[in-house]
Amino acid sequence: MAAINNMEKKLAEYKCDTNDAVCLKLIRFPEDVEDDGTTFHPEYSHQLFGDDEVAFGYKGLQIQLFYTAGNLTTLFKVKYSSKVTDTFDCVEPDNIDVKIREIVPAGFTCNTDDFITLLEKEANFRPFGTLLHTYMVHNEEAGELTYQIHKADLSCPGFREYHERLQTFLMWFIETASFIDVDDDRWDFFLVFEKYKKDGETLYATIGYMTVYNYYVYPDKTRPRVSQMLILPPFQGEGHGAHILEAVHRFYCGMPKVQDITAEDPSENYVKLRDYVLVKLCQDFPPFAEDKLHLGLSAEMVEEAQTKLKINKKHARRVYEILRLRATDMSDEEKAREYRLEVKKRLFGPYRKNQRELTKMKKCLRPEELESHLGQMDTPTQHEELEKSYQVVVEDYRRIIERLAAHA
Repeated sequence: MAAINNMEKKLAEYKCDTNDAVCLKLIRFPEDVEDDGTTFHPEYSHQLFGDDEVAFGYKGLQIQLFYTAGNLTTLFKVKYSSKVTDTFDCVEPDNIDVKIREIVPAGFTCNTDDFITLLEKEANFRPFGTLLHTYMVHNEEAGELTYQIHKADLSCPGFREYHERLQTFLMWFIETASFIDVDDDRWDFFLVFEKYKKDGETLYATIGYMTVYNYYVYPDKTRPRVSQMLILPPFQGEGHGAHILEAVHRFYCGMPKVQDITAEDPSENYVKLRDYVLVKLCQDFPPFAEDKLHLGLSAEMVEEAQTKLKINKKHARRVYEILRLRATDMSDEEKAREYRLEVKKRLFGPYRKNQRELTKMKKCLRPEELESHLGQMDTPTQHEELEKSYQVVVEDYRRIIERLAAHA
C-alpha cells in the first residue's frame, strides 16, 4: 500500500495546470518571442483538457501558441523539463499535439525561425472588409493610438482562413464558446484593428471582434443577434468593447428591414457594456430629456430608441431607468421613493408571474404537492429578494453613470 501511495505521489508531480501551461502571445517584433512580458494565459482550458483543466505526463509544461499580431499566423511549440515516460514505463502522457489541433487550424509552424520569417510579411497585411469607424485612445506609454473597426464577410479574400485562426481565442476566454458555421451567409463580422508603426511602415494588429447573426423575423424583417464578442486580453479595459458595440448599432440602425438588435445568452459584463453604450447613444434624444424622465417610461422613448437605434422595449426601459437615476436627487426622500417603486415594479414581474402560476396550481395540484410550491413564494422572502435585486441594479446603474461622466 505504501509503495502504491508513493507512486501516486510521484505521478502527481507530472500534472500541470493547463491555464498556466498554455502561453499565448501576439507578436509584433521579433524580440517579443523571447519577452515573457508579452505572454498572457487562458481563463479557461476545460474544453480541451477536461473539467480539471489539467494535463498529465509533464513537468514544467509550456504549450506555446504565438500569433503574428495582424494576420494571426501561428507558431505552436510544446516545451517541458521532463516527461513521465522518462521515469515510468506503465503510463503514457497526454497527447498535447492532438488536443491543440482540435482548435488550431492547419498551416501553423513549429519552427521559431520560420515564424520570424513569416512575421516579416505582416507589412503586407491589411484589415478585411469595409471601414466603419476610426477612433483614438490615449496610452500613457505610447501616446495617441489609432484604431479602426471594419465589417467583413466571407467574400473578402483570405478572411475565412484568418477567422479560423482568430476564433481559436474563444476557447480560452469564453466559458461556453463554440465555433460557428461560417458558410451560413447570415453571419456578419466586425473587427477591431490597431494601426502601428514598424520600421517606418504602417502595420495593423488584431484587437478583437464581434460576430452577429441575422435572424429572419416574419414577415419581412431581420433581427441581428450578437453571438460572440471578444477583445483580446492585452487590450481589455481600454474601451474597445464599447466602440465596437456602438459601431454595430450605428451600422444596423440605417437599415429599414432591421427590427431590433439582441444578444445570445449575454453575460453580466456584456449587459453592463450594452447598458453603457445604449445610454450614451440615447441620452440626447428629446424623449429622454431630463424634464420628461420623472413622468415615467413613455411610448415616445420606446419608439425613438427602436426607430433610431434598433433598441427593443426591454433595453429601452433600462436606458430610461439609468437616465432617470442620473436625473433624480436621491437625497430627496420622496423622489428616491418614486424611483425605487418605478424600478421595483419592473423587477416584480417574475414574482407576479409566480403568483399567476400558483393560482393555476391551486386548481390542479393535490394539497401536499401545492405545499412544496408555496414554500418558494412566501411574501416576506419576495420582498427581501426584491430589495436585494433593486440594490444590485442601482449599484450597476451608478457605475454606468460614473463612466458616462468620465467620458463626457
